Amino acid sequence: MGEALMEDAVRIVLDVAAEEDGERLDRLIAARVAEISRSYAQSLVKAGDVYVNGEPARPARRIHEGDTIEILLPPVPEPDDLTPEYIPVPVIYEDDDVIIFDKPAGLVTHPAPGHEHGTLVNVVKALRPDVPLLMGGKRPGIVHRLDKDTSGLIVVAKNEEARRYLVQQWQQRDVVKRYIALVHGVIRENEGTIDAPISRDPRNRKRMAVVPNGRPAVTHFRVLERFRDATLLNVQIETGRTHQIRVHMLFIGHPIVGDQMYGKRPFRIPIARQFLHASYLKFSLPESGRPIEVETALPADLREVLERLRAEG
Repeated sequence: MGEALMEDAVRIVLDVAAEEDGERLDRLIAARVAEISRSYAQSLVKAGDVYVNGEPARPARRIHEGDTIEILLPPVPEPDDLTPEYIPVPVIYEDDDVIIFDKPAGLVTHPAPGHEHGTLVNVVKALRPDVPLLMGGKRPGIVHRLDKDTSGLIVVAKNEEARRYLVQQWQQRDVVKRYIALVHGVIRENEGTIDAPISRDPRNRKRMAVVPNGRPAVTHFRVLERFRDATLLNVQIETGRTHQIRVHMLFIGHPIVGDQMYGKRPFRIPIARQFLHASYLKFSLPESGRPIEVETALPADLREVLERLRAEG
């Protein structure tokens, strides 16, 4: 980063926890900072904009407990190729600091190679063109992520101060996040907890898996309804690891119905995507600090699956 940009740079400081000891630097940055992808983290390291314990970081560096990571992000002008796109996405709540969307399945959260258009970010630029590009990338206000084929609640910050306030809540696990999931098989327990670390699958780097040296991940579930070959769950996650619910459900032998990456089991009722819906959020609003609870019902495609299950017995 040039000297002319240093004064205006966005500075992020991360302290490495014990459970992150030995993690690759680029992976840790991407996991801890929602707006930075792994490839962008790598480019920042190569550009000399990432420091570990005050020294410029090396590519592929492993970090250790107690290390301090400093990231410098340059202010980036709004690119001409970020096209505003009007796609129907319901707004559940909005004030001067945040927008809460009810994201439909099939909508990618932010632009990426192969998905430059038709994303939630394009929708934000169309609906609220005054929301600035934050954190030096094409992700205006994105606080957290939902998989493409997971529907439900997602929060967008409308300014940098609000984004920092919200991201801190997500990082400190102060947010209550609940999902509705339909899984293969009948779960006999009425409720349970899965406490199993998650990291990249050593046999397939495109997937995540439960691995002994992974990052801590905790998922709680409660049975809502049982069918002869499936179980409907209310799922609450303490942590927010990539694909956490999908990985944990596979780990206990009950993968998500319709999940084409984890499980791939056939199901008697056709479903075009994984039966996973982010149904509930509770967090504190940036300006007032007051708690807000938002909830959204299952979308039509998932309701239809349940109706058929109930009708067929």
